[in-house]
Amino acid sequence: MNHWIVVPIVLPSLLAPLIVLAARHDIVLQRCFSIAGTAAVLAVSIGLLVQAASGPPQVYELGNWPAPFGIVMVLDRLSALMLVLSSLLALLVLVYAVQAWDTRGRHFHALFQFQLMGLTGAFLTGDLFNLFVFFEVLLIASYGLMLHGAGAERLRAGLQYVAVNLTGSTLFLVGVALIYGVTGTLNMADLALRVPLVPEADQGLLRAGGLLLLVVFAVKAALVPLHFWLPATYAAAGAPVAALFAIMTKVGAYSILRVYTLVFGDGAGEAAWLAAPWLLPAALVTMLLGMVGVLAARSLRWLVCFATIGSMGTLLTAFGAFTEQAVSAGLYYLLHSTLVVALLFLLAEQVAQRRAAHGDSLDEAPSYPQIGLLAALFFVAAIAMVGMPPLSGFLGKLLILDGVRGNPFETWIWALLLGTSALALLGFARAGSLLFWKPSAAEGRLEPTAQAAALPMVAIGLLLSALVLLTVFAGPVTGYLDATAAQLFEPGGYIAAVLGPEAPFRASGL
Repeated sequence: MNHWIVVPIVLPSLLAPLIVLAARHDIVLQRCFSIAGTAAVLAVSIGLLVQAASGPPQVYELGNWPAPFGIVMVLDRLSALMLVLSSLLALLVLVYAVQAWDTRGRHFHALFQFQLMGLTGAFLTGDLFNLFVFFEVLLIASYGLMLHGAGAERLRAGLQYVAVNLTGSTLFLVGVALIYGVTGTLNMADLALRVPLVPEADQGLLRAGGLLLLVVFAVKAALVPLHFWLPATYAAAGAPVAALFAIMTKVGAYSILRVYTLVFGDGAGEAAWLAAPWLLPAALVTMLLGMVGVLAARSLRWLVCFATIGSMGTLLTAFGAFTEQAVSAGLYYLLHSTLVVALLFLLAEQVAQRRAAHGDSLDEAPSYPQIGLLAALFFVAAIAMVGMPPLSGFLGKLLILDGVRGNPFETWIWALLLGTSALALLGFARAGSLLFWKPSAAEGRLEPTAQAAALPMVAIGLLLSALVLLTVFAGPVTGYLDATAAQLFEPGGYIAAVLGPEAPFRASGL
């Protein structure tokens, strides 16, 4: 077996207690452990990405127990891609946080490693129950990170965040129980074989379980009408935490893509494409609502929060088409939106620090030091977020428009995607002009509350560089993503890797 597959899970799970037990009184040692461990996870993830691109899916059986009885981790193109994205984002967020932000509360680095463990586990797991387990791991860690630094506003938003996710966890268990009750398994490859065989009398329970899972994943992905928790939560969280949370909504999108192509895909019989009638309309409304929020936002943090919701609507619009071309386009947009959302949250905090009492409010616009540098960074990030050429946001939206050709909702998708891009352009142009260019008679030039730190600007520069590289190397990246989408819509290889080479033939009756 390829033991490297479990390293992205095992390494953070060992580092977190080590940091608490051996380095809790030494912040420098905590930083060294955390950065070195996260960099190691990134290096291993890149190696796994190379392996996934050069062969069929690979399986790691914990305790050498075969599926569907044992716990399995599955490495394919999609899971490898998400591993690299999450570990890269985690490393850059750590670079931002270690300047001083991680000293505002206790156990930041231990919680951060548990969060990374939950993320990597969710992307690698091969069964629904362990997807629930890793969801809980990353959510429990996120509760602590959300409250890091304290404050009344953060506490209120944190309580709402906890309540929403506890409700989602309860629904997750109910949905999993219903599916297990009618199929006798929770291994996703095994479910792909058993779901088509569920008798008609049990189809109602199967569909109820599948739709409950869709509700849970929609909560994680901030899909309308289950998006209400995100703006207050992300706006109240610290900038590094909000930037890391940019990957959290993608866990919901990943789960939708994985479950509703593998388990409830084309071969699911009466339950085939169970999510399709619900996902695309909800995604279109999410896109519209998010970008209207961008136009109405009164602070830069809230503007980025609503842009996050709008970007999730755009992403799930591509996934909701459930075609290879649209999913490939959606995966490219997923990479782009994760990086640009994280970049904007970090920029929002830098702006707030330099505007003293005004913070990131869009009501006042006194000038402040480093206006040229931050204005330029915000300008480039806004171009990327809105989807204007030449950056990856433009390419991602162009790919989505091309990928939904022939879809029954094609006209609506084109109209809303172009219209919401115009709304986002107006919202970001308004914010930029108020923050950086509009003169204010309220007060003169403001001095920053603290001296500008180097590492946060390095992290911001690296995130921006990643967006540029995503644009420059769009050809090779889309080639990998095309093959990833093709692998998703041909699940025989995944099933054969988990259950044996004869399993897909048993499913087709050959």
